[in-house]
Amino acid sequence: MALITRDVRNDFPVLDRKTASGEPLAFLDNAASAQRPNAVIDAMSDCYRRYYANVHRGIHTLSEESTAAYEAARETTREFMNARSTREVIFTAGTTAAINLVAHSWGNQFVQKDDVILLTIAEHHANIVPWHQLSERVGCRVEFLPLQDDFTIDDAVVKERLETLRPKLFAFASSSNVLGTNFPVQRWTKLAHEFDAKVLVDAAQAAPHQAIDVQQWDAEFVVFSGHKACGPSGIGVLYGKEALLDAMPAFLGGGGMIDKVTTTGFTPHHLPEKFEAGTPPIVEAIGLAAALKYLQGVGFENIRQHEHALCEMADNAFREIEGVEIIGPTPDKKRESSALRSTECTRMTSPNG
Repeated sequence: MALITRDVRNDFPVLDRKTASGEPLAFLDNAASAQRPNAVIDAMSDCYRRYYANVHRGIHTLSEESTAAYEAARETTREFMNARSTREVIFTAGTTAAINLVAHSWGNQFVQKDDVILLTIAEHHANIVPWHQLSERVGCRVEFLPLQDDFTIDDAVVKERLETLRPKLFAFASSSNVLGTNFPVQRWTKLAHEFDAKVLVDAAQAAPHQAIDVQQWDAEFVVFSGHKACGPSGIGVLYGKEALLDAMPAFLGGGGMIDKVTTTGFTPHHLPEKFEAGTPPIVEAIGLAAALKYLQGVGFENIRQHEHALCEMADNAFREIEGVEIIGPTPDKKRESSALRSTECTRMTSPNG
């Protein structure tokens, strides 16, 4: 089995624990939320201990240092995604918050009655419910692409549905959080653009496993969470193409997102502050930046090889157990190992089927 050359287990203090049986803890629920390495814990602790203050609104030393660290985290995130500008990087409370921001701001502004939002049936609830809510507000329709027998979706099916439905938006996960199925983001985005559809990519499961290049993907929106990528909870990222974000109205109102406010109205701030109302997740953003640097330090190719070996080993072992059926593609066919960290990837059946 391929192994990551360095002992990354020692980077995670929670893994020093023993289970109730006295065995070393093995944590297999990363698809739901990952553990944090020392690099993340230390970066957040350092901020709290030495320089925490509110950002963008103080001229004292701590505020200036916190602001610098917060914006440095945005630059780290921009580099991680290969966005063109930090103006395209919005910090949110997580993937769910990021999708809701798009559904409310972009959706309320640009989606009309009888427009179609196209999803796959493999989506997380966070990429389903906000579009149903948009449907309740504006009268659009939510349509779903079905899975094939091998738990994938053929490009020809995607093209046919795009051509038939002409959706306003095609929103899909780059990797399913349950099945582990990988979907071809760049190809599907190109197909969607041929039929004038905007694209939102839920990259929550992709971010811990692979390098993300939003310019190569060319989707209008890409979202992911910190807590699935070895970072803190309470922080997520919305990438959006700058021109589109500029055209969208501010979502939440409050301090930080305004340029000018009077008794008769307000003028929103420029990007990215326009979409970051109130006190932002300062320490969480600093922790996220540490997490992204940590993942890059381990190396995505090393991660991919190690996880593929674990996935293949687990898949083979499960298939030898009578009464267990594997739900999802085999490890050698478009599958991320995140699926085998989810308890939803297997189901018990009777010996007779």
